[in-house]
Amino acid sequence: MGSVSLKIGDGTARFRRTSICSSAVNLLMLFSVVTTNLFALYAFSSHSQANSPLLHSSNNISLVSQHLSLILREIDSSQRKLAQMEKQMLGYESIDISRPNIVPELKLFLQRHQLPLGKDSRTGITEMVSSVGHSCEKSTDLLSQYMSYKVFDRCPDDWSLGQKLILRACEPLPRRRCLAKTVQKQDLSKSPDSLWRSVSNKSVNWSGLGCKSFDCLKGKKLSKECVGCFDLGNEKDRFVKVKGKNDFLIDDVLGLGSGKIRIGFDISGGSGTFAARMAEKNVTVITNTLNNGAPFSEFIAARGLFPLFLSLDHRFPFLDNVFDLIHASSGLDVEGKAEKLEFLMFDLDRVLKPRGLFWLDNFYCANDEKKKELTRMIERFGYKKLKWVIGEKADAQVYLSAVLQKPVRA
Repeated sequence: MGSVSLKIGDGTARFRRTSICSSAVNLLMLFSVVTTNLFALYAFSSHSQANSPLLHSSNNISLVSQHLSLILREIDSSQRKLAQMEKQMLGYESIDISRPNIVPELKLFLQRHQLPLGKDSRTGITEMVSSVGHSCEKSTDLLSQYMSYKVFDRCPDDWSLGQKLILRACEPLPRRRCLAKTVQKQDLSKSPDSLWRSVSNKSVNWSGLGCKSFDCLKGKKLSKECVGCFDLGNEKDRFVKVKGKNDFLIDDVLGLGSGKIRIGFDISGGSGTFAARMAEKNVTVITNTLNNGAPFSEFIAARGLFPLFLSLDHRFPFLDNVFDLIHASSGLDVEGKAEKLEFLMFDLDRVLKPRGLFWLDNFYCANDEKKKELTRMIERFGYKKLKWVIGEKADAQVYLSAVLQKPVRA
């Protein structure tokens, strides 16, 4: 069996085979029809077998009423099963917008809209559904707070609330109909001078942050990858001067790519220095970042680089096999859980091109077992080891640095 779908515009018709889910729907409908007919047949046969219609008329009416009630319940149950199967076929389950704590803007955003021409033949959907993270269901109070604002007015200064939702896996966030807060954006330098020029405090929204200036951030250790990373004077030596055997030079790594490194993805954290160094080599790098304790996104953008405000729990919004280079560090080890690391590694492998380079830069190994676990996982991907160094730093902690090449898979 199959279904015919019309394509508006070119006048052609296409025949599409029935999927397993649609076959199940047909079987369920057939079962409902057969059941209904059997109950009806039984009711009428019982009525015809009565010896005395006058004597048993009340009993027959009661019996028919019972059968009709049973049939109606069966139809209602079948309709609920069909609705549930349709949701499973479409692949989404939304927030219950009938709850009393859901604000009107969130209800309006999540409201489903029927397609004007019915079911779409390519995707199988019948409704337009707004995209919102499934874990938002567990944070509806915060989400309603985020969606409480005056329409067409200025948005509340609540970027930190949005980030809190993202870190709770409420990602993507719903769109809003309000104007985001702006900053003065003064003293921005022209490229390429902007790569190493100090960023003005006035170009950043400091709300929700402990520090209110870059001078305050210069001496802070915000993560293993960001120790004074807002001090561009200290950052200038990174990737061009070797401080230890685990440090690789950018020129050496680019040489391993045979001159074919053009675009890259950096998930190492920090203030964008890796992307700045690559920009000097005419390589475009997207830096994944969140504003955890500091205005990383604004700082990177002020340097003339591309920040991507996205958590590492999110599937990366890129097609397969697009990047020539991926740069990662200890931030790769999401929450220290092996399963989360595997999911992240598989997604990084997905967006990396065949023969592309994966640069693991000073990955902190808390113990020997952690080092073995990471090594086993890398070996399962079948990457070629172009550089592989394990060493200790001054703090006697073990770090792994490597440059790996993704194989070509049939």
